[in-house]
Amino acid sequence: MTPLSSPPSVLIVDDVPANIRVLAECLRDSYTIHVATGGADALALARRVEPDLILLDVVMPDIDGYDVCRRLKAEAATAGIPVIFVTANHAPEDEAHGLSLGAVDYIAKPASPAVVRARVKNHLELQAARQALARQNEELLEAAKLREDVDRIMRHDLKAPLTGIIGLPQIILDDGGLTDSQAMFLRLIEENGYKMLSMINLSLDLFKIERGTYRLSPEPVDLVAMVRRLFMEFSVLAGPRGLARRLTIDGREAGGSDTVYLCGERLLLYTMLANCVKNALEASPEGGVVVVDLHPGEPTGVRVQNAGVVPPGMRERFFEKYATEGKMGGTGLGAYSTRLIAETHGGTVRMDTSDETGQTTIFLSLPQGDLRTGADRNSGAAHVACGSGQA
Repeated sequence: MTPLSSPPSVLIVDDVPANIRVLAECLRDSYTIHVATGGADALALARRVEPDLILLDVVMPDIDGYDVCRRLKAEAATAGIPVIFVTANHAPEDEAHGLSLGAVDYIAKPASPAVVRARVKNHLELQAARQALARQNEELLEAAKLREDVDRIMRHDLKAPLTGIIGLPQIILDDGGLTDSQAMFLRLIEENGYKMLSMINLSLDLFKIERGTYRLSPEPVDLVAMVRRLFMEFSVLAGPRGLARRLTIDGREAGGSDTVYLCGERLLLYTMLANCVKNALEASPEGGVVVVDLHPGEPTGVRVQNAGVVPPGMRERFFEKYATEGKMGGTGLGAYSTRLIAETHGGTVRMDTSDETGQTTIFLSLPQGDLRTGADRNSGAAHVACGSGQA
């Protein structure tokens, strides 16, 4: 095909020189003209110069125009060239046959120069638009491949060693013999490690979750332990403003031995709950209380409540992507990702805010899943059978 800096090229195919002259005369001021006087010559010339458009006669002595068009569309190098039939055979069935072979248009002889110029111009513009779209699609595919490569690198080169680091503090704590400050620093390492993993998951997994291609890796997760870890992590956020944090189970204070398990992907659930707790703390007035209430069962409920109300302009779009208002540095992704993660686990989330009570509550409903072990099923191997899911 001709370079973009050159005029578009048009191949005129007709066995009658007078017809060629008419077409060439009306097009030569704007286009580079190539000429063939038979079907065989047309095929050879099309392969050699790859014109931007072909004006093709139907009735020719060697190979008729229909067969030429059929052969052009059968070869990869010439299949994308627009073909316009210019012929005296303009019965409806002739036109339908030509279009069925891949032609883009049909001009009846004797051809009007104005009509020829208009049709050629329109189809060249359409062809240019199709080519631009194809280039954009290629760029999008390359970008998607790059993202997949980054995903792989992040998962295997960052997440694996970070997971190992997160597991070490608990091993050291279990050995004992540490001062209170040493134990606190180990907990801080563990908490910030989870935070880093949460950030990696949010940036990498959100793309797949949005497109419904994310595959869950569920395991038993103790929500009580997870919420307590989050309360500790956000103590820096809560302390200066005197915010209290309460963890309850069915309305009663959670005890030291209480657990509430469900099957889910640990790091996604951690991100989801972190978003809810962090938003509740940030929205609370000084001296306020943030309550996380867990309801074991099928489904398992999680209620996160804080003083303060959501601005009216945010209420209908609270869980929409990039929805934020009056929050410094807000990205509008926290509540949005919370909704996606809940739905990926087969659950739901909703928000209730009340001007009368002055409170806002996030309600999460999540399938508990099957927490039985393989031993319970007489399988002979103790493993948790949470099942696996795909968004």
